[in-house]
Amino acid sequence: MSDHDVDLFVIGAGSGGVRAARIAAAHGARVMIAEEYRVGGTCVIRGCVPKKLLVYASRFADDFEDAAGYGWSVAEPQFHWPALIANKDREIDRLEVAYVGTLERHKVQLVRSRAVLEDAHTVRLANGARVRAETILVATGAAPFHGAHIAGLEHVISSNEAFHLPQLPARILIQGGGYIAVEFAGIFNGLGSEVTLVYRGDNILRGFDDDIRAHLHGEMVRRGIKIVTRQTVSAIEKVDRGYDVELSDNEQVMADLVMFATGRKPNVHGIGLAEVGVKLGDTGGIAVDAYSRTTVENIYAVGDVTNRINLTPVAIREGHAFADTVYGGKPTEVDHTNVPTAVFSEPEVGVVGLTEAQARHRLAKVDIYKTSFRPMKMTLAGRETRMFMKLVVDGTTQQVVGCHIVGPDAGDLIQVIGIAVKMRATKADFDATMAVHPTAAEELVTMREKAASYDRAAAESP
Repeated sequence: MSDHDVDLFVIGAGSGGVRAARIAAAHGARVMIAEEYRVGGTCVIRGCVPKKLLVYASRFADDFEDAAGYGWSVAEPQFHWPALIANKDREIDRLEVAYVGTLERHKVQLVRSRAVLEDAHTVRLANGARVRAETILVATGAAPFHGAHIAGLEHVISSNEAFHLPQLPARILIQGGGYIAVEFAGIFNGLGSEVTLVYRGDNILRGFDDDIRAHLHGEMVRRGIKIVTRQTVSAIEKVDRGYDVELSDNEQVMADLVMFATGRKPNVHGIGLAEVGVKLGDTGGIAVDAYSRTTVENIYAVGDVTNRINLTPVAIREGHAFADTVYGGKPTEVDHTNVPTAVFSEPEVGVVGLTEAQARHRLAKVDIYKTSFRPMKMTLAGRETRMFMKLVVDGTTQQVVGCHIVGPDAGDLIQVIGIAVKMRATKADFDATMAVHPTAAEELVTMREKAASYDRAAAESP
């Protein structure tokens, strides 16, 4: 008889942990999973799912306004924040029940408790009980990080609290320039708040293609969002009329709510990692190999806690690959290249592959194709917003190595384009594909004239 209570113990019932537990159990493993908060993790409970619901809500204001151009007469719309939050909560409750049901159907034992590593094979629960496991998987995700301490930091909320506000703020200041910051700026702006976005860098969405950053910046400003770059919040004071926020250049901004979206840090502290010999990587996440194995042979880690690519589908793929590797007899590495991703800002962003700057750094020759146009829907609506598309092409092989889109449904478009990029499609393959007319997507296969070309040898020649 085995001296282990279970074959696999999973710490954290988020997207990666639940997928790993389910697949491992389907392969015949005895599995236990521990979750100290709610089953579903960041994505389902306080991340991408509730955020996307709020994004949908924020876009109705434009829909009501645009309808007039198409002959519709709509009564003055009224928005009720508490109703949105209540409906959102009901949907999150439903999803959590579904996740729990999935675990139960696969005979995965769920313990609603904090779990801490005691040694390489022992996990201690909050009630003091100990569970022996042959293999342990850490999938504890990440949490908001506010950065350096400043005066008044106690008044700041994160995206976690934004989902449970009792009322919509009339004025909100958001610090940050990444996914979460620009998405919530769009949400609150669309729902009627006055939004100020403060970012320490030169432009929002650091790491994205520079043309994408510039285009989205302009569109957000067009919608009435005030974007302050090269500044940070230095102090926050609670006053009678809200919060007096001081920026690093001494500018004062009044707000009813202050939100920081300055990044997330892996949940690696207080769970016994160092005590059992699990080492962290340079990025602050758990160091793992290509099969998600840590520096302790029988302990693995997947998802945001490893700080590789912090996206829900990546965590799910890593969890599935782990289970197939350890219990399915199918050693599986996860390919972290050419991962498509979307930013549900307004307008939406979808990207896959290399930026122009990355391509110029890595490739000998680069061809750039790009276009900007007014989406057809906006012509009768009278809205001036513009869509932007860009293809980055290896000038030597003509392989499309990057695609960048800003505009309606960019997230859906990039999922499909991601297949072509993953399959190493060439620009000629794009050109040979018949356009679907009239659509915005047809622009992806009708771009013929190069916007720019780069030849490293020519650039570096004396």
